[in-house]
Amino acid sequence: MNGPEHQRHWGTVGIVMLVHTALDRAEQVARHWHAAGCPVVIHCDRTTPTADYRAFRKALSDLPDIQFATRHRCEWGTWGIVAATQEASELMLAQFPNVRHVYLASGSCLPLRPVQELIDYLADRPRTDFIESATTSDVPWTVGGLDEERFTLRFPFSWRKNRKLFDRYVAIQRAVRFRRRVPNGIVPHMGSQWWCLTRQTLSAILQDPERATYDRYFRRVWIPDESYFQTLARQYSTKIESRSLTLSKFDFQGKPHIFYDDHLQLLRRSDCFVARKIWAHAELLYESFLEGKHGALKRTEPNPGKIDRIFAKAVERRTRGRPGLYMHSRFPNEGWENGTTSSKYSVFQGFSDLFEDFEDWLAKATGAQVHGHLFAPERVEFAGGQSVINGALCDSAEIRDYNPKAFLTSLTWNTRGEWQCFQFGPKDNQELNWIVAGDPNAQISVISGAWAVPLFKSNRNFAEIRKDAAELQKIENEHLNVLRAPQSKARIRIWTMADFIESPMEPLQTIIDEIGHKTLRRLTEAPKMTDLTGFGQFLQNLKNQGMHPHLMGDFPVVHDPVGIQPKPRKPYLVQ
Repeated sequence: MNGPEHQRHWGTVGIVMLVHTALDRAEQVARHWHAAGCPVVIHCDRTTPTADYRAFRKALSDLPDIQFATRHRCEWGTWGIVAATQEASELMLAQFPNVRHVYLASGSCLPLRPVQELIDYLADRPRTDFIESATTSDVPWTVGGLDEERFTLRFPFSWRKNRKLFDRYVAIQRAVRFRRRVPNGIVPHMGSQWWCLTRQTLSAILQDPERATYDRYFRRVWIPDESYFQTLARQYSTKIESRSLTLSKFDFQGKPHIFYDDHLQLLRRSDCFVARKIWAHAELLYESFLEGKHGALKRTEPNPGKIDRIFAKAVERRTRGRPGLYMHSRFPNEGWENGTTSSKYSVFQGFSDLFEDFEDWLAKATGAQVHGHLFAPERVEFAGGQSVINGALCDSAEIRDYNPKAFLTSLTWNTRGEWQCFQFGPKDNQELNWIVAGDPNAQISVISGAWAVPLFKSNRNFAEIRKDAAELQKIENEHLNVLRAPQSKARIRIWTMADFIESPMEPLQTIIDEIGHKTLRRLTEAPKMTDLTGFGQFLQNLKNQGMHPHLMGDFPVVHDPVGIQPKPRKPYLVQ
C-alpha cells in the first residue's frame, strides 16, 4: 500500500542510504530511520554478492515501505557513486511527496541523536541546503596533487585498479596541455559527499534540461561524488549552509577515520546528528545510539569543531609522533621522523686515546652513562662491560651493523631520561657520520689526530704503523668534513691534539657543564693524560717515511706535554 493515505504519516526527512558491506548493520540502521518515521531508499552496490543482496532485501521485507533503487557499480573515485545517488534520490522524490529534505547517508553511518531532533532541526530551516561546497582554491583537504586539474583533465581509468594507466594518462594530458571546457560556465565546487538537500534544490538538479551535458562532463571528473552535487547546488539553491550535518573525518592521506567503541564519549561531545564511518563490530556504539542507552542529549547546534582539536592531535601524533620514536606510519618515509633521536647524547672522539680511564672519570664527573666505543668493529662496548642493556640491546656488532641508525635511536629511546655518552674513532663503523652530524641532540667533541697515540704506543713494525696511520687519517679527515658541512646541526667542537693538550681544563669544563655537572664547583683536575714523551719524534718519523700527519696540529718534535713536567725544585735560602 503506497497510496497518498498511507504516505501521509511519513515525516518530511527522507533518507537515501548507499550500502555495500556489513549489510546486517545497514539493516539495523535502516530500521532505526524507519521507526522514526523517515522514508528510506536504499542503493546496494552491484559488486555486493547477489545472494547477500537478496538476503538483505528479505530481512527488510517486513517493512514494505523501504524502497530499493536500481543497482550500480560504485567504485571509489568513479561516476557510479553519483549515478547510484541520482537513482535513489529520484525514487525518493517520486515515491514520497511529503519529503522536504533528502539526507544522504551510507550503510556505515550511525545516528547520534534522536531522529526527531534532526526532523525538527530541518523543519525550522525548510529552505536551507546543508552541503559542503567550496572552490578548489578554498579547500585545504585535497590529497593526491589534483585540485583544479580534476575538472580540466579526463580520468577514464580507475585510480585504484589501473594506477599506472591513470598516472600515465594524466602525464600525457599535461604534456600536450590538454584542458577540458567546463560546460555552461559553471564554477566547479568540492566538498563532502554526505549532504542534506531540499526537495526544491535536489529536484532542480535531477530535472535540469542540461543534466545530460553535466552528467557527460562529470562522468570524467576525478572523484565526481565530491563535486557533482556540490557544484550544481550552487546553481539552484536559495540558501546554502556550506557544511555537512554528518560527522566525517579524514586523515592526512585522505582516508576516512573509523570510529570504534572507545570513541563513544568523543561522538557524544560532537553534538552531530550522524557520524561515519562506524566499525561494523562496534557493539557498544550501536547499542548506545540505536537502542537509546546513551540517554537524553542536549538540543544544540551540531559542532564537530569541538573535537577537531583531538583529530588534529591524532594526525600530528601519526605523522610526527614523539621525538626519536619510530612507528609504522613514519618508518618507511625518509624525513618523516620527528627528530632522529629522543634525547641529547654526547660523542667523544680521541678522548679515550689521550686520557687514561677517561670513561670512568667522565661518569664520576657527570653522572651520565658513559660507554666505550659503541661502534667498534669487534663488539659494542657498553658501559661496565655489559653484554645487554635497556631494551634488550646486545653487544653483537653484527646485529648492530644490520641497522646502525636503529641501534642509536633505540639506545636513546630505551634509556631516555639518562644522558648517554660514547667514544668514537676512525676505526669504528662510519655509516652514521651524516646522521649524527645532522642530529640536533648530538654533542660531538673531537680531538683530531688522537688516534695516533695508540699507534705510538704499539709494539709493531713501523711500516705497518705508517700504513695504518695513513688510512686512519684519511677516515678522520672525511669525518671532519662531514662535521664542518653546512647541513650539520649537532653541537660540534673540534680541537687539534696540539691545541687541546696545551690547555685541557677549559674545554673539559665546557663539556662537563654542557652535559650537566652534579655540582656547581669547577673542575680542579683533569683526567690523567697518557705519557706522550717521544710522541713528537714519532710524528716526525712518520713524516720522514713519507706520511704527513697533519690532523694533530703543530705538534713540536721536542715537547713536554701537560701532566708530565718535571717537579719544580724546592726553593732554598742563600745566606
